[in-house]
Amino acid sequence: MKVTINDVARHAGVSIKTVSRVMNNEPSVRKDTVDKVQAAINELQYQPNAAARNLASSRSFSIGYIYDNPNAYYVIDMQRGLLDACRKHGYELLIHPTNAKSPDIVQEVIDLVQHSRLAGLVLTPPFSEMPHIAAALEKIGVHFVRIISGSTPSPKLSNCVLVDDFTAAFKITNHLLELGHTEIAFLCGDEEHSSSGERLAGYQAALAKRGIAANPKFIVPGSYSFESGVKGATKLMELAKKPTAIFACNDEIAAGALFSARLMNIAIPQQLAIAGFENSPFSRQTWPPLTTAHQPNVTIAQQAAELLFRHTKPNASKNLTDKQPVFIPELLVRESTTSNS
Repeated sequence: MKVTINDVARHAGVSIKTVSRVMNNEPSVRKDTVDKVQAAINELQYQPNAAARNLASSRSFSIGYIYDNPNAYYVIDMQRGLLDACRKHGYELLIHPTNAKSPDIVQEVIDLVQHSRLAGLVLTPPFSEMPHIAAALEKIGVHFVRIISGSTPSPKLSNCVLVDDFTAAFKITNHLLELGHTEIAFLCGDEEHSSSGERLAGYQAALAKRGIAANPKFIVPGSYSFESGVKGATKLMELAKKPTAIFACNDEIAAGALFSARLMNIAIPQQLAIAGFENSPFSRQTWPPLTTAHQPNVTIAQQAAELLFRHTKPNASKNLTDKQPVFIPELLVRESTTSNS
């Protein structure tokens, strides 16, 4: 039979209300009582039902994750990190795919929060970079944490986890420059994602530091997709003056560029070096494996959820301010840029 809160209370020798207070992390419960209830929960392997707790309490024990991202690996990693944090704190996770370009997106997000009685939201790009979404959530008093591309913490960006795409892109471009490449192309991601602009800026800054002007023909607009990488690399290699290296805005684009180079019988990395970004499975499944920047998406998601839970606890301060964690993706050198890695 399914273990209930009544069973936990009976086993611990306390009231049902006391068990509820322990599960809600209320600060007024004595430590010996908390330990006794927690021991009963562990012994009976009690799994609280978040939906039932939502109905029985004025508090919500569910958070939401809305997304519109073509990178399935990114979404999966975000879900893993958020679920890990939710299990730790006794929350449920509601996952909601949606269209960021919908004219009704603000109302859709508000309806989701209110109808599902969510305690808060974790926003990833492009939603985390849409000021009207943040403004609407603040207006109705909903807690949220944003994961955004940026390197400098700012009071204007409250409750954020920052990913320093600029610095990581600078390091990737510098790696290619150190290998002797000066004709380096850049394949862009979706322009509505700030990460694409930050990575482009890092690429341009690394070239500028060496006194190299970026060739406009080497900067190819695109999207975060394999197909975009195929088209972009094909276009680049049809130029009279061809690049000797390509830096793609993510691994999926880089894998497409590698596929295109293979079709044109271009040796990698001897004739063309290719680097990606994020260290997704794409980077390890290609041949040769892709040089990339490792972005710890699971850890980033866990950190975002932890920040959110600081605000959803019953004893959270209304004036609580958070340090903004900054993650710098780490350069990983593989065989797509150098055969000596």
